[in-house]
Amino acid sequence: MTTGLDYTVPNNNCTDPECLIYKDEPNSFWYYHNATYTTLHNIVSGAVGTDFDSYFIAKLKSKIGMQGAWIPFGYFKLYYSNARSMARFGLLNLNKGVWNGTTILDDSDYFNAMTNTSQNHNKAYGYLWWLNGKDSFRGPGLTQEFQGKLIPNAPDDLIAGLGKNDQKMYVIPSRNLVIIRMGDDAGEALLGPSSFDNDLWAEINKLIN
Repeated sequence: MTTGLDYTVPNNNCTDPECLIYKDEPNSFWYYHNATYTTLHNIVSGAVGTDFDSYFIAKLKSKIGMQGAWIPFGYFKLYYSNARSMARFGLLNLNKGVWNGTTILDDSDYFNAMTNTSQNHNKAYGYLWWLNGKDSFRGPGLTQEFQGKLIPNAPDDLIAGLGKNDQKMYVIPSRNLVIIRMGDDAGEALLGPSSFDNDLWAEINKLIN
């Protein structure tokens, strides 16, 4: 999210060349830009020499027993699945890339980098993971930095996959816990974090504390 591409274009989902416009020096600013992570599909495909879906199925989906598929919506794809499959993905990350004794992600250095602050502009963001317990954060669609933890009611070591319309994957190593929330948008219709995270954790804490 620090590519330096112009995030003020009319459609920041657009991956056409005319939409990918220089704005800032790379690594000088953080902004949640859909087009930049959408291009990761093509980058992975080029690196491994096969299409992304086939690689995903062979390396991840089939190995941990996930259901679901990548469905195209305009420029980008969304992964449609179910709560049990998303819990499997959460458990894989809870166990640092190991599934039932089999190592799926064998690069421990990358795993640690992925689940820690990836740059200096948004302490609450790793490599596509949201991170709790930091002293400041930035959110999607905003340029401001906010002081305090991303989800004050949640454990500090929480990492999260926070999807559109309040689809949530919480991974909490200190609790050996994965929580999945798949339901309707809670009212803010945002990408990623919303005030619903903190409200939800106020209720979760009543059950686990």
